[in-house]
Amino acid sequence: MDVLKLSSKKDAYERLQVIHEKVCQLVKEYGPNALAIEAPFFGKNVQSMLKLGRAQGVAIAAAMQAGVPVTEYSPRKIKQSITGNGNADKVQVLKMLQRILSFEENPKYFDATDALAAAVCHYFQGNIPKSIGPAKLNGWKDFLIHNPGRLK
Repeated sequence: MDVLKLSSKKDAYERLQVIHEKVCQLVKEYGPNALAIEAPFFGKNVQSMLKLGRAQGVAIAAAMQAGVPVTEYSPRKIKQSITGNGNADKVQVLKMLQRILSFEENPKYFDATDALAAAVCHYFQGNIPKSIGPAKLNGWKDFLIHNPGRLK
């Protein structure tokens, strides 16, 4: 879990180029089969929204250029998927991700957990190819047979 911190000394187009290059590098390094991204929400600062939209557009374009399909989720949908509450705050999302994925570290920036939450939401929506997704289960008995470590 990490974030890409961009220097404010670079102009906007140089920062967009860095985002594009980083996404291309991550796609090449990890070979993902999907990109899940949080849809921009409407805020009060129009300039911030434009900058965010450009950054997301560059990341989406880099993924699509590599043949990686993109799915966008609203912030509310992501929070609902992770915590059961579409109005959950960032700390609640972090704590639930820690329980779901069994990790304890607290990231330096919540942007990292926002991205992780989008990925987990995508997984929960069943948008994972069958070759790596969970096996189709027929009820609780079947679930317990395939997931003995989940029973407490």
